[in-house]
Amino acid sequence: MRPLRYSINVTLDGCCHHEAGLPPDEESMRYWTAEMERADALLFGRVTYQMMESAWRQPATGTWPDWMDEWEIPFAETIDRAKKYVVSNTLSGVDWNAELVRGDLGQAVQRLKQEPGEGLFVGGVTLPLALADLGLIDEYVFLVQPVLAGHGPTLLAGLRERIQLELVDRHEFRSGVAAVRYRPTRATA
Repeated sequence: MRPLRYSINVTLDGCCHHEAGLPPDEESMRYWTAEMERADALLFGRVTYQMMESAWRQPATGTWPDWMDEWEIPFAETIDRAKKYVVSNTLSGVDWNAELVRGDLGQAVQRLKQEPGEGLFVGGVTLPLALADLGLIDEYVFLVQPVLAGHGPTLLAGLRERIQLELVDRHEFRSGVAAVRYRPTRATA
């Protein structure tokens, strides 16, 4: 069974809006590229899928936009070519190497996890909350930003039950960001 990993940037006060933390730098983009490369496929909700597509889909010209720094291109290439699953009841279709996921979320994600491979990557805010509530997330990776945002959506706001986690890895960046990797502890009967 391939693990489902939830990864997101989060400020010290829990804000997970994509513009609330530090701007991406070369070190963080290398980290995110490696995270994406550890996954066989990406799992997004509609909002995250559309946001990522608008920023990281390679233009039809084959030339990356001028705003993109050279050190962002490996990330862009990795996410652009990745297989994507999009959970949405409102989209009628997707492309960008993507497939719609419909029906019962728990059953659909369980089927994806049953496929052979290294893992699935999920990002965003709403979909990961639903997956955490269903007990389907096998690993949580937070890039904790040394910022107090004071606003915005907060990490896993509305979680129905407490999830106990154990720290399995920690990496500090020069910027002061700390990447922390946790796995849920499984209660034994």
